[in-house]
Amino acid sequence: MDNAAIDVEQFEGGAAQRLRLSGVWRNTTIDAVLGQLNDLRSDSHTRVEIDISGVSKLDTSGAWLIRRMQLAAAEHGDAKVVGGSEVMRELIAALPEQPEVPPPNLSNRSPVQLVLDPIGRFVIDIWHDVVAMSYVLGSAVRGAQSKEKRGRSASIASVVNQMDHMGVRAVPIILLMSFLIGAIIAQQGAFQLRYFGAEVFVVDLVGILQLREIGVLLTAIMVAGRSGSAITAEIGSMKMREEVDALKVIGLNPIGVLVLPRIIALVIALPLLTVIANFAALYGAAVVTWAYSGITFQVFLSRLHDAVDYTTLAAGLIKAPFMAIVISIVAAVEGMKVGGSAESLGHHVTASVVKSIFVVILMDGLFAMFYAAINF
Repeated sequence: MDNAAIDVEQFEGGAAQRLRLSGVWRNTTIDAVLGQLNDLRSDSHTRVEIDISGVSKLDTSGAWLIRRMQLAAAEHGDAKVVGGSEVMRELIAALPEQPEVPPPNLSNRSPVQLVLDPIGRFVIDIWHDVVAMSYVLGSAVRGAQSKEKRGRSASIASVVNQMDHMGVRAVPIILLMSFLIGAIIAQQGAFQLRYFGAEVFVVDLVGILQLREIGVLLTAIMVAGRSGSAITAEIGSMKMREEVDALKVIGLNPIGVLVLPRIIALVIALPLLTVIANFAALYGAAVVTWAYSGITFQVFLSRLHDAVDYTTLAAGLIKAPFMAIVISIVAAVEGMKVGGSAESLGHHVTASVVKSIFVVILMDGLFAMFYAAINF
C-alpha cells in the first residue's frame, strides 16, 4: 500500500503554489505527511491549488486532512481542490469548516469561574426562554395562516376539545385535592385558635386564604402538572414525527394551529376550575369545623359572609387567566424544543412542569405585592 505523499510546485513567480497529492490517503497512511503539512502551514501564497488527481484511495480521515490544508491556505488567499473524482471532491467539500469544539477543561478554571459560569448560562437560558415565549405568543395571536393578512381565529371545535381535556376531565382531581386542602387548613387553624377561644375565626382564615391565594395557586399548579405536561408531550411528539414541518409545508402557522386553541381553552378552564376548587375547599372546611369544633353549617356560612366580599373572590380569579397564559406558553415553548429522541421528550416535559410551577408561584407573589400596594 502506497503511503500518502505531497509534491510541492511553485508557479506564477512563487506567488502561487500547487500541492500534488498522491498515494493512499487513509487513516493508516496519512502519518507520513503530517510533518510536511506542519512545514507548509508557515508558507503564505495568494493562490493555492490542491491537486488530488494522484490520490488512489481516500477515507474520511484523509479527506479531513485535505480539508484542513485547504482552510489553512484560504487564510492567506484563494485555495481550491482540483482534480480527482467527483466523489472525492464532494467528500472533502462536505466536511465542516470548523471541527467540533471539545468541552472545556474545568480543572483549569478558577473557583470564581466555576461559580459564575453556571450563573451566566442560567441567565442566558432565561433570556432565550423569554424571547421564545414572546415569539410563541405573537405567532399564536397572529392565527393559523402563515401569510400576513390571512390570519383567522382558532377553530371552535379545537377549543372545545381542549377544554374537555384540560377542564372537564380535571374536575374530579381538583375537587378531591381542594376538599382535602380545605379540611386540613380548617383542622390546623381550629387546633391553634382553640387555645385563644377563637375557633370561630377559622372560617375567616379559610375563606380569605382559599379565595385569595390557595385556591387559584394550587389549581394552577395542578393544571401545570397535568395539562402543561400534556401540551409539551403532544407538541413534542408531533415535532418528533415531523408533523410540525408538515403544517409549515401546507402553508399553516404551527403555533397558531397547535398553541392558540390550547391557550384559549386554558384561559377559560382555569378560572372555572378555580371556582370549583374554592367551593370544594370551603365545603371541606365546613365539614371539618362541624365535626372538630361544633361549628354548624349555618354559623359557618354566616361567618363566611361577614369575612369575605366580592373583592376577596376577585383577587383570586383575576390571577387565573394570566397563569393560564403562562402555563400554556411555557409548555408550548418546551414542546417546540423537543428533538428526535424519547430522552429529549422526557427532558422537556419535566422542564415544562418545573418552569410552569415556578413561574406560577412567582406570579402569585407579584400579584400579592401588587394587591398590597393598591390596598385591594
